[in-house]
Amino acid sequence: MTRPLAPPLSVAPSEGSHRVVLVTGPSGAGRSTAVRALEDLGFEAIDNLPLSFLPRLAKGPPLERPLALGLDVRNRDFAAEAILKAQARLAAVAGGPVEILFLDCSDEVLLRRYSETRRPHPLTPEGPPSAGIAAERTLLAPLRERADVLIDTTALTPHELRAQVDRWFAPPGGRALAVTVESFSYKRGLPPELDLVLDCRFLRNPHWDEALRPRDGRDPEVAAFVAADPRHDAFFAKVLDLARLLLPAYRDEGKAHLSIGLGCTGGQHRSVTMAESLAQALAEDGWRVSKRHRELERRAGAVSHRGPGAMT
Repeated sequence: MTRPLAPPLSVAPSEGSHRVVLVTGPSGAGRSTAVRALEDLGFEAIDNLPLSFLPRLAKGPPLERPLALGLDVRNRDFAAEAILKAQARLAAVAGGPVEILFLDCSDEVLLRRYSETRRPHPLTPEGPPSAGIAAERTLLAPLRERADVLIDTTALTPHELRAQVDRWFAPPGGRALAVTVESFSYKRGLPPELDLVLDCRFLRNPHWDEALRPRDGRDPEVAAFVAADPRHDAFFAKVLDLARLLLPAYRDEGKAHLSIGLGCTGGQHRSVTMAESLAQALAEDGWRVSKRHRELERRAGAVSHRGPGAMT
């Protein structure tokens, strides 16, 4: 889940101003991953900043570029109220709003991540991680309530989290609209980062052909089987027309990234074929397109050999 609690900045900052993002959330929810993603977007990034430095930063010279600050409860002077006060002071230095990006995650997944990494929780180094997670939630509650953007990383891989950060914080107008076309299985649920979702389950299903069942939608014979459905051509034409209508509009509005999802029952045949065809057509139109096949990547272990446990 990604929830904007206030509209993200969709226009360029005024002259002499720079975007400032305070990144926080429970330990293990992905704060460091998000900070590195912001750094890749051109932010000056400082992770695990001592809170005592925030007032000094607020009194410093005007910023020369966007700033991302990772705030961790491991700091002995951590206090949500101090961060909220510093947020107002930093706005004067930034020349504009200072946003809070909050990375959240379910207790169950946080516990699993601590178990997999065998790391103690920073608030309860000698006790159970569950106690530390509970204490941390209490400390962070005021920041979560005031967050401008909240990203739930429970079901996200590091790759997907970086895509979410890019979606919300890429500088408007700084680069062309990036398009991701992704296939997925409805049995595993919708990928949380999608902007548009299209259902391919009405098309002919190669799963029922024993020769095609073990292959995937990138195979020419599978693609031909799907394309032989009498509804395929009209469906694909309308999907492509919709994309061609919306992409220029999103680009002109200042959006940096758009994710289009195509789903089928298993995420192996029909959605993969459609995603391949759509990605190719949009690339031929001149759009910067990347494609993902979520279920194929999961099976091949290509997303991350550590999976969600890689979050830091």
